[in-house]
Amino acid sequence: MLGPIGFESIRGVSVGHAETPDGASGVTVVRFDASVPTVVDVRGGASATYDTASLALDATFGRRWAIFFSGGSVYGLDAARGVRTRLLEIGGGQRTFRNPNVVVPISGAALFDLPNVEGPIPDYLPLGYEAARRAQHGPVGRGRVGAGAGATVGKYLGRDRAMRGGIGWAAYRERGLGAVGVLVAVNAVGAVRDPRTGRWVAGARGPRGRLIAPRPGLVGRVRSRGTTLGLVVAELALDRPALSRVAAMVHTGLASAIVPFHSTTDGDVLFACSTERLRPRRREGRTGEWADRIGVLAAHLAVEATLDAVRASASPRGRGTAPPRDSPDDPRPRTR
Repeated sequence: MLGPIGFESIRGVSVGHAETPDGASGVTVVRFDASVPTVVDVRGGASATYDTASLALDATFGRRWAIFFSGGSVYGLDAARGVRTRLLEIGGGQRTFRNPNVVVPISGAALFDLPNVEGPIPDYLPLGYEAARRAQHGPVGRGRVGAGAGATVGKYLGRDRAMRGGIGWAAYRERGLGAVGVLVAVNAVGAVRDPRTGRWVAGARGPRGRLIAPRPGLVGRVRSRGTTLGLVVAELALDRPALSRVAAMVHTGLASAIVPFHSTTDGDVLFACSTERLRPRRREGRTGEWADRIGVLAAHLAVEATLDAVRASASPRGRGTAPPRDSPDDPRPRTR
């Protein structure tokens, strides 16, 4: 099938979500059938990441068995141990340096969804394990699930004025390129708009519930923390320098939908990887042709995934299509 596809249709990929009992936070795991070449592009000023330094282009081990996203800020990075434990149980990992022990390289990042009141912090280790256990080749949840369970957007007027963020995804299969997908966890300080129409989709609520678009004077005083985490997956075999170019292009797509983006209080992180399930049928017409074609497509998909995240989270269940505008169940603010 060519055209839009489900994220689960990307070969070699499975996704699982797990949430805390109160549904206020969670973990999302993207697991690969084998280790895949991976890069990371960190542009936010307040990131919380796990084992990303070794994804530098000049690093020795640039392949990963899984990528995880979590809530909980730095506490959420504890999910890594649970993810790795599950991967070892199902035969993941490889031996290195002729050592008999198996290692499972994974990376991840966390978003800031901590409550404004003091209290116990969830244990993210079992959440990581459960999300990895649930990662199956099947339909992928969206909205207020996994790492997006406690996500919000439009915090430039304070978290009490913010709207729901969440998990979103978009995927496409194109002849000669194979499948490309983008999955995002949107927890931005900024507002979300549809760059095709210029219409604001989610952001800060005003006193009467209307959406107030971000302005420099408003955003400059922001004290809230936010993050958008993203993952690009391509079936076409790309080397890591090419994946790095794809990641840079996708950041541009995200910046067209989230305003402001990459601020000092955002922890924006983007991973890009290739499952290597498809080999190019011909040589590049010019150097970088495959990276550019996939990057352009993935940047478009990143916008779709961002819109998908906030629209799915706006539905009563937070896992499907948003209710009609102005319906009694519609929690979104009206715009002028």
